[in-house]
Amino acid sequence: MVEPFDERPGIISVTSGYTGGTVENPTYEQVCSNTTGHVEAVQIEFDSSIMPYKKLVETFWQQIDPTDPYGQFHDRGESYQTAIFYHTDEQKQIAEASKQELENSGRFSKPIVTKILPAKPFYPAEEKHQDYYKKQSFHYRLYKKGSGREDFIKKNWRNKLDKSKLKKQLTSIQFHVTQENGTERPFQNEYWNNEEEGIYVDIVSGEPLFSSTDQYDAGCGWPSFTKPIDLYQLKKEIDSTHGMVRTEVRSKTADSHLGHVFEDGPKDKGGLRYCINSAAMRFIPKDRLREEGYEEYLRLFE
Repeated sequence: MVEPFDERPGIISVTSGYTGGTVENPTYEQVCSNTTGHVEAVQIEFDSSIMPYKKLVETFWQQIDPTDPYGQFHDRGESYQTAIFYHTDEQKQIAEASKQELENSGRFSKPIVTKILPAKPFYPAEEKHQDYYKKQSFHYRLYKKGSGREDFIKKNWRNKLDKSKLKKQLTSIQFHVTQENGTERPFQNEYWNNEEEGIYVDIVSGEPLFSSTDQYDAGCGWPSFTKPIDLYQLKKEIDSTHGMVRTEVRSKTADSHLGHVFEDGPKDKGGLRYCINSAAMRFIPKDRLREEGYEEYLRLFE
């Protein structure tokens, strides 16, 4: 549960640990024995003005099988049960409402069994378990795939789009880029030299992708950015077409092809260059963010 939250805007820290049980300062081995009453958990410190609690809960649902009362994927037993531990009445209400909303959505055919419980003392896990997805990235990726978690998330949380309808809604170049992994011509696209303040959203789903505050002229003829608004909203995949090995960038919700990310960006900004097709995005000027329902992103321009 560290990776999905760790690099999102407004997240101050994500700590792996144990909670919900009665044993003080338990070890990993003790918790795994299913005799302590504890579950493996993460404690998240966050800035609610940037990352509201409701978004944290929504992110959590998208990482788990909320219908499994006996564990998660290959990890079985009491210590792997899912739960949300609230600290305030407001958090309790938000979590319960979110759970009911998920139940009513019909996304899952089985009942939602994730418990919503009052927070108990939280005990940080041993240092080797902190930031495991970074320290042991290969094993982490291998297990995420092998356990079935990755495929479960893709199956249940990727929007199922009707391409015949999309073909009518989008222009020919927008459809070619987003649905057929196409590339538009450099210097002959809508936003390559845009200097207006605002954000860019996925042309298909409307999910926020990039901000003009991170856009710069890379001289390549396509819109270039040093980072996305929220890394969680993107997926990166290996692209070996055209005799090259590149890192493709796709939007998470709509699975739109956006472009590629390269490691030749400004060093003082992290060294990355997100080279994105204009046709994959819609630009919303700063003065229209409130009107179009993106008011929370006005903070980017303060």
